[in-house]
Amino acid sequence: MMEHEFTAQIVETLAAQFGRHAEEIFEKSPLLQYLNIKTRSATRGSKARASFANLYAVYVLVEDYLKHDFDRRKRYSDYEGAKFTDLFQR
Repeated sequence: MMEHEFTAQIVETLAAQFGRHAEEIFEKSPLLQYLNIKTRSATRGSKARASFANLYAVYVLVEDYLKHDFDRRKRYSDYEGAKFTDLFQR
């Protein structure tokens, strides 16, 4: 696992939600690993940061998922999907 200054904040956020399971969830989640890699330069100056556009794209997809209550309804497989243009405008 790649660790950097922002890794601790990710794990701390997970710990607040999942307690002692935070580290295990972090290690087993490809999405969290991706976020960890992409936030490596989050605490550095703006010139050191790579584009965060990919992170924002993930955010918009998760936002759409939550907007339709798929975290509670468990019917995501029936979802026709969002329109690309709607997500892109977001």
